[in-house]
Amino acid sequence: MKSFPEHYQLYVPESAQVGSAVGKIKANDADTGSNADMTYSITNGDGIGIFSISTDKDTREGILSLKKQLLRYFINNSAEEDRFFDIDANTGTIKTSKVLDREETPWYNITVTASENDNPGLLSHVSVGIRVLDVNDNPPELAREYDIVVCENSKPGQVIHTITATDKDDFANGPRFNFFLDERLPMNPNFTLKDNEDNTASILTRRRRFSRTMQDVYYLPIMISDGGIPSLSSSSTLTIRVCACERDGRVRTCHAEAFLSSAGLSTGALIAILLCVLILLAIVVLFITLRRSKKEPLIISEEDVRENVVTYDDEGGGEEDTEAFDITALRNPSAAEEFKYRRDIRPEVQLTPRHQTLSTLESIDVQEFIKQRLTEADLDPSVPPYDSLQTYAYEGQRSEAGSISSLDSATTQSDQDYHFLGDWGPEFKKLAELYGEMESERTT
Repeated sequence: MKSFPEHYQLYVPESAQVGSAVGKIKANDADTGSNADMTYSITNGDGIGIFSISTDKDTREGILSLKKQLLRYFINNSAEEDRFFDIDANTGTIKTSKVLDREETPWYNITVTASENDNPGLLSHVSVGIRVLDVNDNPPELAREYDIVVCENSKPGQVIHTITATDKDDFANGPRFNFFLDERLPMNPNFTLKDNEDNTASILTRRRRFSRTMQDVYYLPIMISDGGIPSLSSSSTLTIRVCACERDGRVRTCHAEAFLSSAGLSTGALIAILLCVLILLAIVVLFITLRRSKKEPLIISEEDVRENVVTYDDEGGGEEDTEAFDITALRNPSAAEEFKYRRDIRPEVQLTPRHQTLSTLESIDVQEFIKQRLTEADLDPSVPPYDSLQTYAYEGQRSEAGSISSLDSATTQSDQDYHFLGDWGPEFKKLAELYGEMESERTT
């Protein structure tokens, strides 16, 4: 019969690796031979899933080993940068899950949490800072875009510009920069490059005088290398523009594109200026068009109104026409024409009531009707002309100049004397002047 001592007490460190031996145990058996062989197993306890046991056939001992890590590790993924790293739950080994870029993020901070397998409620936290070390993975480049100008009167070996470079890598993998021309290209007959050995380089001319009319733009390819291991290099092309300069070297005029670039005017700014000019021109043209199409107000001179002679003639007038005329139409006040107002002068309105003394149309006398209309005409401000004297009279009665009927007129022009027209008043002034001129011409 196999039996164990009363109990065993073993110890294992927290850092023990999975599979490492924790301790050995041995049962007692009085049998010999094959009857003394041992087989060990774990039947119960809180460590049944953490430990395992095996039998040593030579010594017939039970070897207790660590089956599962005592602690578990995980990363608190609440922070955004923690997505770049993973951790082994058993060993606590931190590994990268994404490609890192020092130029974008040089430092990462993560939080690692540890807990016991048999008691997950017990937690421990620690902050881990991870610094990304630099490698030479970025070639050098020009520090900025250069707009280089060469004068037409330049001399050979004259420095026209100085350039510099920059590198995104750490200082150990950046300067010192080396500037040189590409040896694979033929030698440039116009310009050359000189390395100043201080991370700058100078652009020099090779020949005397340049002409804008012959060529206004030149291009110079250059190479730049950094001081990293291994060294990286890049190529760039410099644009050189020919300009007219003063004797002291100041730029006077350049090609249009170079001038705008040196003045700081981009293509967008130039387009905006042109749009503003076009809008202003459109406004001016629209204003002129509207002004020309606007109608001028109609202005009627008072002289033109007063000097016009309006003549109304009725032919015939025989006895039959007179008898056929209906006198009742003259006696009807409502048949009179409505007042026609002048539109060139604003009249002053005077409220004057009409006097109708007779109650029936049959009792209205023609003479009384004319007097009534005469009174209304004298007080009416709309009857032109405003500053003239109006005279109303019966034909042949109380007329100083006599009748103007064709019955009393002379039959020939030679017997007619028109001087009496001057006595008829201002209404016939123009007529008197016209006939007076005709008389004087006939006398002459």
